[in-house]
Amino acid sequence: MKAYYHLPGLFEFYELYKVFLPLYRKYREYFYDFCEIGSVYGAPADCIWGGGRVGFGEEDERNVAALMKEYDISARLTFSNSLIRKEHLADKKCNRLCALFENERNGIIIYSDLLLEYIKKHFSGFYFVSSTTKVLTDFSDFEDELKRKEFRYVVPDFRLNKDFDRLFDLPDNLKNKVEFLCNECCNFACSDRKACYENVSRKSLGEDCEDHICTSPYAFIGYRFSDAMKNPGFIGLKDIEDVYMPNGFSNFKIEGRSLGSAMVLEFLLYYMTKPEHRIKVREEIYLDSSLDLF
Repeated sequence: MKAYYHLPGLFEFYELYKVFLPLYRKYREYFYDFCEIGSVYGAPADCIWGGGRVGFGEEDERNVAALMKEYDISARLTFSNSLIRKEHLADKKCNRLCALFENERNGIIIYSDLLLEYIKKHFSGFYFVSSTTKVLTDFSDFEDELKRKEFRYVVPDFRLNKDFDRLFDLPDNLKNKVEFLCNECCNFACSDRKACYENVSRKSLGEDCEDHICTSPYAFIGYRFSDAMKNPGFIGLKDIEDVYMPNGFSNFKIEGRSLGSAMVLEFLLYYMTKPEHRIKVREEIYLDSSLDLF
């Protein structure tokens, strides 16, 4: 089996991937044999259909599309806004993005059924991923979502990551659709996650609203990979090798669109790069003057 990683920052970290992807192709021996890049996901900063994160992603969409095509990597547009209304469907920028990226290799990460039906009707070349922003914490709801034929993949809430009894009991056709969010740092007991995502959706639509205030006692620290590793829902490299892959799961999502490129590089090193070659990859990345890590 292979582990297919779905990586953050399609528009946000174009400069990083412009350097990393040639390394990944040229020095494939630096990376674990069992890992592959399943997709790179993201959305432009001013995309009203966007969700999950807002205000990140400045790269020209034509450059992004060309880079993903050159390396034959699936580009996923993150259209996970949960508050889409009929009047939003005609947005010119979002429709232009669909026209540019539409082909059988590329996908849409989506929340709204209204938007799903619109894209299926007007841009039939995409596959669809059910977004983790739905916060599917009830396993029965998650299983129902897996059974929906519209979706090639479904990303459950990270708090279902270790529900092994029920996960391992899924039939193979549904296991193939599960895409686990590996490195979430959000408080495991958080009850505001859905409200947080809805706040992002409102901001994407341009609504004048207050920022969502996270009630986690450590929210002021911000994202730290070292803290994410302590999260009960964290899926580490050994978990993927020794637990998930042997039990029929092969798709793993790495979050990080709102982080810096240096942190995302650490994810690429940890999940994909053999330890003895990590310094070589770092050197190649750091010495490339086109990448700004700060």
